[in-house]
Order: sequence, then structure tokens, then C-alpha cells
Amino acid sequence: MINACATREFSVIFGLLKRAGMYPSMIARACDLTPSRVGEVIAGKRKIEKIDLVERIADGLHIPGHLLGLADRAWEQPAAPGGKGRQSDAQPFSKADPGGHIDPEFFAAHIRELMPGHYKTANLLGGRHSLDAVERHVQLIDRVQEQTGGAARGDLLGIGARSAEFLGWLHQDLGNFQRSTYWSDRAMEWAQENSDDTMAAYILFRKSNQATARRVPQQAVSLARAAQRAPGATAHIRALAAQQEAQGHALLGNPRFAQAKFDEAHELAAAPDEPHRDDTLDTAYCTPTYIEMQRANCLIELGDPHHAAELFEAELRQLPHVYRNDHGVYLSRLARAYAVAGEPEQGAAAADRALSIVLDTESARAMGELRSAAQALSRWAEVPAVAVFSSRLTTAYQATARSPLPNR
Repeated sequence: MINACATREFSVIFGLLKRAGMYPSMIARACDLTPSRVGEVIAGKRKIEKIDLVERIADGLHIPGHLLGLADRAWEQPAAPGGKGRQSDAQPFSKADPGGHIDPEFFAAHIRELMPGHYKTANLLGGRHSLDAVERHVQLIDRVQEQTGGAARGDLLGIGARSAEFLGWLHQDLGNFQRSTYWSDRAMEWAQENSDDTMAAYILFRKSNQATARRVPQQAVSLARAAQRAPGATAHIRALAAQQEAQGHALLGNPRFAQAKFDEAHELAAAPDEPHRDDTLDTAYCTPTYIEMQRANCLIELGDPHHAAELFEAELRQLPHVYRNDHGVYLSRLARAYAVAGEPEQGAAAADRALSIVLDTESARAMGELRSAAQALSRWAEVPAVAVFSSRLTTAYQATARSPLPNR
């Protein structure tokens, strides 16, 4: 082990830990990696070279810094006077008494009560406003469930799966696909362990959405079909998965299949949803308006921007004000539809409205859409309305330290 650490041979390090009884999923959890990535490292298919990742592994596995050629880690520093030696002699916090004897049933019920507020905050103000709280809650759920058994553990896994999935969505909205995938995988692990078929079906839909955002249409279609086949899928989950399959078909250039799946999704979304375990799985956004917004976006891809703009205009009037974050996304898509249709003034007006929202929500997803709209409008740089929008967008770029990733 010492020699492997000295040369940073993580395939050997992880392999030795696996043989000692620490499964890849446990290594992944400790180091904030996905289980599949840990498996690839063990198999020698991937290497770990970035220093921030090496430091994360050192901290997660409590490997002293000098063994990996790093400075002493914070947890290696001597304890304060009167303490019991170095912090590195203590057990990792995840093995300690979680939360000071927190009652697991009370804790699960409390988080369940908080979730609707987190959903509303993210929808209205943007994902960044919910991220820190939800991430802390999920991390604490993880620690508490390890020390809990029986029905109380099932409650923790249930709310944990919902919270982890939502955390994945928050990271996706903020442009961090690696963290989004990690938490979706974690949510699936908990849902399956808890025999929560409804949650597992929903996560399959979300993973299809992630594939669409990365523009991997074949994977988007196959995951969406898996969600529709899943035994726990309610009518609204099937609607969400059907429209996601439609988006995959649109990216593949199959308009007939896309429109058929959108029609099916619309019908399912219009029907009353089936009851499931609790109301912390938020599918309230799955309405005919939501489905038609996705159809409108695909119409741009399929070469019918005029129809797309008409559909966006009609459905935006129906979208509740609480979905302000999504308003920024859809207005950006409307701007692109107008630009592709050759109507730059209308496009610039929609883009300007979107920019005002995006500057507040800090949504990388919305900013990605707005950049696509700006690119489509660039043909009309001399049009006054376009020039004004472009100037505002340039100022926003200069004032923003980070660079959000497009997510269509």
C-alpha cells in the first residue's frame, strides 16, 4: 500500500481496499466519486492525476498527506491542548455518533417537511439558493442511515433518495454534470435498496434528461424507454419519460416518432396522477404546458421555428410565476426560435427578458440557452434591438467570474 501511495497508483490502492472489504460503492461515497469511475480505476481504464482529486481521495480515505506527496491534511493537525492526540487517530466522522443522537424518524419527517420549500425556492430564485441546505441534508442523511436499522432506515433511504435526486438536479441547473451524475447514481442506489420502484422510475427519467442535455440521443431514448417500462412509473412519470424519448428522437432527426411520443406524453400529463408513497417526489411541474414547451424546443431542431415560437408564446402565458427559473430557459428558447425564423426584433426582446431572469437565478442551464439564442441573433448585429441585447450580455459576461456550461 505504501509503495502504491508513493507512486499514486490508485488502481492498486482501490484494489487493496476492495480486497480488505471496502466495496467500490463505499470508496466512491468516501471520495465523492461515482461507483462506475472507481470500477474503471480499479480495472486500469482510468487514471487519477488531477491534484484536487488526489487531495479529495486523501481526505476521504484518511490517507496521510505525506504518503501521497501532499502537505499534511487539515485533519492531521495536532489536537488543541487537552485533546486526545491527533485528529487522524480518531475515526472518520461518518463512523462517529451521527448528529448527536438525532432521532432518525423525527429527522426523516423534518426533511420531508422541508423539501417542498426547497423545490419552490429553486424554481423561483434558482438552484443556488437551495444547494447548500440540500447538500448538507443529504450528507447528514447518509451518515444517520449508516447507524440506523429497521423501518426508520427505510424512511431515511426514502427521503434520502428524493433529496439526492433533487441535489443532482440542482447541480445540473448550475452546470456541474459530474456532481449531477454522482447524486443521481446515489439516489438510485438508495431507491433500489429501499425497494422504491416509483423513485427508481423517476431517476431513470432524470438520467435520460441528463443524456439529452449532453446531446447523447441514443442513451436518452433507451433510458426514457426503461423509465416507461419500470413497474413503479406513475402516469406523470410515464409522461415525463415519453417526452424525454421524444426529445431523443428529435435529436436523431425522427420527427414522426418525436411527435407521436409528445402526443402520448401530453395525454398522460393531462390525466390525474396515480398516488405514490409521499408527496416529496415533485412531479407537479408535469403538465400539458410543460410537455408543449419541450415540443416547441424540438420544433426548432426539426426545422419549424415559426411554429415553435407560436407554441412558446401561448404556453408561456400558462406557466405559473413560481417557475421563474424555467421562464428564463423558455424565454431564451423563444428568442432562438425567433432568430432562426428570421425575426430578430422579437428574438432580441425575448432574449432581453430572459437575461434579466438569468442574472438573478445564475442558472447555467438558462445561460446555455441564452448563449445559443445570442449566437442565432448574431446575424443581425446591426439591428438596434439586437445590439442593445448583445451589449447587455457582454456586460453580464464580464461581471461573471464563472463560465456556465450549455445544457440543452
